[in-house]
Amino acid sequence: MSLRHDASGAPFVRIARRGAMRTKNAWLIRAGGLFFALLTGAILILFLGHNPIAVYSDMVNSAFGSRIGFNETVRIAVPLLGSALAVGLAFKMKFWNIGAEGQILIGGIAATYFALFQYQNLPRPVLLIVMGLAAAAAGGLWGLIPAFFRAKWGTNETLFTLMLNYVAFGLILYLQSDPWRRPGTDHPIIAMFDTSARLPRLFGIHIGWIFALILALLVHLYLNRSKQGYQLSVVGQSENTARYAGMSVGRVIMRTMIISGAIAGFVGFIQVSGADFTLNETTAGGVGFTAITVAWLSHLNPLIMILVSFFIAILERGSIRIQTTFMIPATIAAVLIGIILFFMLACEFFINYRLIFRSRKGEALGG
Repeated sequence: MSLRHDASGAPFVRIARRGAMRTKNAWLIRAGGLFFALLTGAILILFLGHNPIAVYSDMVNSAFGSRIGFNETVRIAVPLLGSALAVGLAFKMKFWNIGAEGQILIGGIAATYFALFQYQNLPRPVLLIVMGLAAAAAGGLWGLIPAFFRAKWGTNETLFTLMLNYVAFGLILYLQSDPWRRPGTDHPIIAMFDTSARLPRLFGIHIGWIFALILALLVHLYLNRSKQGYQLSVVGQSENTARYAGMSVGRVIMRTMIISGAIAGFVGFIQVSGADFTLNETTAGGVGFTAITVAWLSHLNPLIMILVSFFIAILERGSIRIQTTFMIPATIAAVLIGIILFFMLACEFFINYRLIFRSRKGEALGG
């Protein structure tokens, strides 16, 4: 890739892929990126008339300063981790699944059906298991739709999965406005779940965090220790190579998207049963999109996703805190998070690529 050309047509700047970088140097770049991110954020905070050190300290303290704060940070991290695992599987085979948001909502719808209409017919353990399985199945089927069209007719999965998000969103609006609307109210809301349809808590947090950690381990083993995981990686590297090796590319795509959608659907179950205790249009809350950032910062490594999810949860929890403590507008708090994530993503660019500048005499100068 090149940027701008001189009169002779030679590019002034070229972008070239780096060779393997030493781990130490890569982490130095990341540390530098974090430093400049905090410095840029500090300038913004100073412009607003606040002490950057006090603001950053309050953000960290909101996550670790109390048991309640820590529990809330974990609660934010759980759906981020689950969604990142879902999209990471698809990204590994170069299938750009932008539909985790909709898959979460569809999973939430399936789980909510049993929570609202079957809670009196099933004992609590059976009810929760059925809700989780129904959510995973619904999410898997929702993920299969764009995979089938991609495998059969080569459709664009990015647009397809993105549009399905709006379909799922519209379905929830319909359900809460009429069929599932809470009895006795004219407002478009769905009733709160009975206690039997709510996930139990462990150490003050719903047990969804245990499910998320188990899923991270299972996805790691699937990618690195299974035949199916190897096939997934080969398809991601080259579909032609996969076909030459006798693999059914379409089958791998559909199988992987069923798993990806099932994980996202299960996240929907965790959200409605463990966090919100009901279903509404904000059940996904944008985590399906934020999870894309988590996946890329983690280099699609399921175990690293655990750390990155928690890091972003700290930022989100901190942004909520400084809105009340320092009266910083929500939009500015979101900009602050965006600055930090932008610099961290930029680090990954410079770790994998380098800029090559051309001098006036035409010789290349490495960058």
